[in-house]
Amino acid sequence: MVRQRTKETGGSTARQRLTVQDWADAALAAMGEGGLAAVAVEPLAVRLGTTKGSFYWHFTNRDALIEAALDRWAETRTETVIAELADEPDPGERLRRLFLRATRRAAEDPLEVSLLASAADPRVAAALARVTDRRIGHIAALFAELGFPEDEAHRRGLLAYTAYLGHTQLSHAVPRSLPAGPARERHLDTLLETLLRPAGTPGAGPDVRQANPQRRVTESAAERG
Repeated sequence: MVRQRTKETGGSTARQRLTVQDWADAALAAMGEGGLAAVAVEPLAVRLGTTKGSFYWHFTNRDALIEAALDRWAETRTETVIAELADEPDPGERLRRLFLRATRRAAEDPLEVSLLASAADPRVAAALARVTDRRIGHIAALFAELGFPEDEAHRRGLLAYTAYLGHTQLSHAVPRSLPAGPARERHLDTLLETLLRPAGTPGAGPDVRQANPQRRVTESAAERG
């Protein structure tokens, strides 16, 4: 259980500034480095420059911290990303930008791979199931916006998400096997063009890349930022 606190009293200035999100972010960083077992109160307090008292101000126990961290992961790695891309009117470009952003972040941060490896834990399994359903549902909705029937849109959304997971695993297990730089974008464009190809149609499918090259350069720079 997370304690509902609005302000800490006493103690250091650093401890007074800490929030539930600070602790959740520190727990996620620890999970990425050492899995679920790395979430321990004392090492996290050292990481945050505070004491265990700050932890117990916000949480009743370690389980409450883990739950808060998993909720934070779902929010920042799924809901926030979806919201940030919502203003893009073209669903094909939204899908492309989603893949660029998601695969880059997953390649740079081992957290997703660590959570997948901890799926035997019921808390992690529940969070993974919830986030997976949300992500596949969102990707399927983009395919539906592009004109695919509902069943086909879901099938392609699932295919797209499995491709993302494979890319994520490979980027940490054998990173040299994946292209980098501009070749990476071409690789992902090819993947999306394949997924957007009408069923039973050989050859190239719709080009999800924007015709305006300057816009693509600007957006690529933004994705890296």
